[in-house]
Amino acid sequence: MAIIRFSILGEVVRFGARERQKITSNGCNEPYKDRYWCPRKKWFNKEPCPFLCLRECENYQAMCGCV
Repeated sequence: MAIIRFSILGEVVRFGARERQKITSNGCNEPYKDRYWCPRKKWFNKEPCPFLCLRECENYQAMCGCV
């Protein structure tokens, strides 16, 4: 099983040896195949996050304790 490195640096999204321009403004829900990147968890979700940005996610976590 191969591990693919996924990172967002500035306006460039890198996964493995490939790179492309960032689609979303803040990196949340950045699509990769049939998954969506969560910068808070540093992992992929099966469906898009309901929050519009990382700050909204952090506010929800601060109020409720978990996401």
